[in-house]
Amino acid sequence: QVHLVERGGGLVQPGGSLRLSCVASGINFKIYTMNWYREAPGKQRELVALISSDGSTQTVDSVKGRFTLSRDNARNTVFLQMNSLKPEDTAVYYCNVRSHSRNFWGQGTQVTVSS
Repeated sequence: QVHLVERGGGLVQPGGSLRLSCVASGINFKIYTMNWYREAPGKQRELVALISSDGSTQTVDSVKGRFTLSRDNARNTVFLQMNSLKPEDTAVYYCNVRSHSRNFWGQGTQVTVSS
């Protein structure tokens, strides 16, 4: 059974940084693309960034240059480093993996950017 656990959210001031992590189990982690989504109040869940099995990454324009991803296949973990945070980054952040045509989600971690 696929299980994803996110950690690292919290309250941070504008311009601050946070590092989210997602630990996966139940999959052959190293072969999967891992995704980070976020869902802000009143908005649809959106894809923020992804990291492929070869380590290549993609980010949406709104976070480009501020958010970076990395993965540690030995620990089945993917990281989202978020710098220069803005109030509009406030959301619940979810780790996601698609396996056998199914989407699997973590429980989410709240990120709040506020002074």
